Order: sequence, then C-alpha cells, then structure tokens
Amino acid sequence: MSGASMAGIAVTGIGVTASIGQGKDEFLSALLQGQSAFSVLRREGRQIEGERFLGAEIPPARYPDSLPKSALQSASLTAQVALTTLHEAWQDAQLDQHDPERVGLVVAGSNLQQRALYLTQQRHHQAPYFLTPSYAMSFMDTDICGFCTENFGIRGLSASVGGASASGQMAVIQAIQNILSGLVDTCIVVAPFMDLSLWELQGFSSLGAMGSNRFTEQPHLACRPFDNDRDGFIFGESCGAIVLEKYPREPSRKTPYSMISGWGVAIDGNRNPNPNLDGEIRAIRSAITMAKLSSADIDYINPHGSGSSIGDDTELQALNNCDLNHAYINTTKSIVGHGLSSAGLVELIATILQMQSGKLHPCNNLDQPIREDFNWVRGSVSARVNKALTLSLGFGGVNTALCVNAYPG
Repeated sequence: MSGASMAGIAVTGIGVTASIGQGKDEFLSALLQGQSAFSVLRREGRQIEGERFLGAEIPPARYPDSLPKSALQSASLTAQVALTTLHEAWQDAQLDQHDPERVGLVVAGSNLQQRALYLTQQRHHQAPYFLTPSYAMSFMDTDICGFCTENFGIRGLSASVGGASASGQMAVIQAIQNILSGLVDTCIVVAPFMDLSLWELQGFSSLGAMGSNRFTEQPHLACRPFDNDRDGFIFGESCGAIVLEKYPREPSRKTPYSMISGWGVAIDGNRNPNPNLDGEIRAIRSAITMAKLSSADIDYINPHGSGSSIGDDTELQALNNCDLNHAYINTTKSIVGHGLSSAGLVELIATILQMQSGKLHPCNNLDQPIREDFNWVRGSVSARVNKALTLSLGFGGVNTALCVNAYPG
C-alpha cells in the first residue's frame, strides 16, 4: 500500500509510560542505560498455580493535579495510564488553544482491559445482578476513546484501530490519513497498555509465542531479541501517545520532534501468527519509496524484534533483502518488553527520542546474535540519525513500516 508523500506530517508532542519510567525524560534515560525492570508478574489476575509468568509491569503512576480525580477513580488501570500519558503529549504539544472540533484521536488496539474484565467477572460470579453498569461500556472498543475525548474535550473524531502487535503503527497511519483528508488539523494517537489476564498469558504460552519461565531467578535475562538463546517474547506494560499535525503551522509554537515521511502496509492474507518474508519486504520498500529515500539513506532501524524464533530470523532476512545491513539497529523490546498493541507506538517514540538526543540505546542480552552481519548497537553510542525506519508486525499477517526524518530546523 502506498500514497502521497508524508513529508508534511510533524510529531509535535510525546507522552510515554513504561515499566522503566513515566514521562519521556525518565523513559529515554533508562533506555540509554539499558535499565530494564523485568520480574515475575505480580498484578492480581495474572497467577496460575504452578506457573510463574515473566514480564515488566508499570509502577504506580503519578497523576497530574489537573486531571479529575473522580474520572481516574472510576477507570481501569489501562484507562488511567492512557489519560496520564495523553496529558503529557497534550501539554508537550501545547494543544489547549486548539479548536476542539479540529482535533481527533485514534486509539491503538482492542481488547485492552482483559484483566480488569476478568477480575470484575470473578467478583460478581455468584451475584451477576450486582454487576457494575460500567461493564457494558468497558468491553467495547470505544471505551478508551470515549474516556479520553471526554476528559480532553476532543470533538473532531475518535476511533480505535486494531492490528495486533502492529496496532500502534496502524493507528499512526490512520491518524495521518485523517489529517491529509482534511477531517482534522491535529490528530493524537494513544496506544494504551494491553492489560493481560492469566488467560491471555496462558494462551500465548500455549501457542509457543511467549518466552518460557526458565529465567525466573534472573528475569532481566529473559528478553533476548535476535539472540541465539531466545525462546519467545516477554510481555511488558507500556503506553505511548503522540501528537501529529500538518506542517508548517503557526510559528509561535515549539519546534517539532521529527517528520513522518513515509509508511508501508502489507497484508499476508493469513490468520495465523507465523511471519511472511514477502509481506515484510513489501512494507519496508513501500515506506522507503514513499519517503523518496534509498536504503542507503537509512541511518537507524528500530525493528519489531520480539524474540520469536522464526520471527526474528524472518525479519533479518527482510532487512538484508532490502540492503539495510549497514544501518544501526537496536531492540527497544529487550529493555521494555513487548507491549503488544502498544509496541509500535512506544518504539516509534523511542526512535524519535534517540534521534533527538543523538544517542542510541543498547541491545540487552544480545550475547550471540543470530546474524553478525548487522550493525548492532551493543552499548549506548552517540550517533547522528537523520533518517530512521521502524517496523511492526502483527498476528493475522499485518506488516507495517514507518520512515522518520529528523526535523531540519
């Protein structure tokens, strides 16, 4: 899939919450230090007798005073973190004076509040007639959209976009289309953290997609994208938000972080989780072509890099086929884990923040790369990155790629 040049779409605000920190400054600092927070998962509703799931959980959030306490108290943890993360991006982009009918919102992912729903079902199992009425809204794909638009007065449009682990990037692409079509001037993308319950965790484990618990005593070693000793993804709670606007805009506001210059989407026609080399190649080439770049122009790659045995191999084959071995490459998931539907947006944020800082974070646990013919970032390095590529791949044959340009100003 291709379309017109995206050179006029700017990223003007960023918000992020992850296990390693709340806010873009804490997040970037921990990334550059390779500071992970993996452990045995402790949240209620994630335990099965005899099983210990590994992952990274967000610590208690700090909620801005300007957010209504009544709204936060009635919301799920997913919704609370989404609102707080959106608040950071909103303030960062200075959106308070925008016409609310020209601001839109796209939420990445669906089935986001599974653990909260499971716990509600458990509490009311013996007395279903006392079920809280809000349950009828919380399982809908509009719930996070409605919660965020209500609290920020957004009146332009709102929608949720699903693409499994590619949801974050698919939401960015939808937001860009909303702006270019003239529906809104500004579009916010929020990728809430997917709150897995024991059922989803066990399902991923039974499927063979999630990493084993062999590192229970040393959880920081469990997440190993592109390493010979990997055996699946390790879950990590994360939430991201960005503000996209057509550029140029009024000169009085802050300089953009970066420009989204191209994108690619390729669908495999496949329900299953297995990757497809052709689909990944098509997505990469579409993004680079739309951005009017060549492979040689790409300085840095933030890959999907989930830690899947076959998935990591296929992704490197696709990058090799597209002549991208020269570019710096690191793995954000090795530090924050796999956020599933939020991963694509959180990794785009990691890419943008690294570009702005002039530093790249290390690949944790990359002791024996499955291929040595790539420019792996082993420790934090200083690097000037003008053109970057970031990839997201989702169950059901969804392949996406985004090209990001440093802002020239």
